[in-house]
Amino acid sequence: MTRATASAPPALLLVAVAADLRDGLDALVARADAAARGGATMLQLRLPDESPRARLAATRRLVASVGIPVVLHDRADLAVAAGAAGVHLTASELPPRAVRPWTPPGFLIGVSVGTFDEARRVDGADYVGIGPVFGVPSATRRALGVHRFAELSGVARLPAIAIGGITAATAPQALDAGAAGVAVLGAIFSARDPARAAREIRSAIGR
Repeated sequence: MTRATASAPPALLLVAVAADLRDGLDALVARADAAARGGATMLQLRLPDESPRARLAATRRLVASVGIPVVLHDRADLAVAAGAAGVHLTASELPPRAVRPWTPPGFLIGVSVGTFDEARRVDGADYVGIGPVFGVPSATRRALGVHRFAELSGVARLPAIAIGGITAATAPQALDAGAAGVAVLGAIFSARDPARAAREIRSAIGR
């Protein structure tokens, strides 16, 4: 197995995923800023339980406050309105090719992939997020493992981010399987020191 080529966008190397507003927007911005200072190269915002208004406000605030690209989960319309760098779509949302025509130049579109069928339906996307790669206690799907990750990445033929159970210990395995980068939720945003957590993963990745 070989590491991903240098053609992948640098922003995909370490994606910090924020998934709630449990402590309020100010606290979320502070954790996101810490993650960026620790080496995160992109922030993905997931707020499925919040209203569109709240998601728009949170995205705008992060875009203005965090010095790395911000992508919003699922809602391309809100991402464009907020001036985000892109959107990450799930398989149940609009296909990337339907979103691409009305987004601005340079707008990133990612799509989640967990099956071979999903990996074949990524036209119009810039990258794919494949997972869960490693064991995640709360996940509804079984862990794919690095070999299946590599197979799905080969079918999608796009830069692939590994997600699910990513830590400083598992991140190098994902890159060795061909990942362009990793997406990390709990290991960064649930850490007492998000900057240190991001720094440890970035160091483990080795670039």
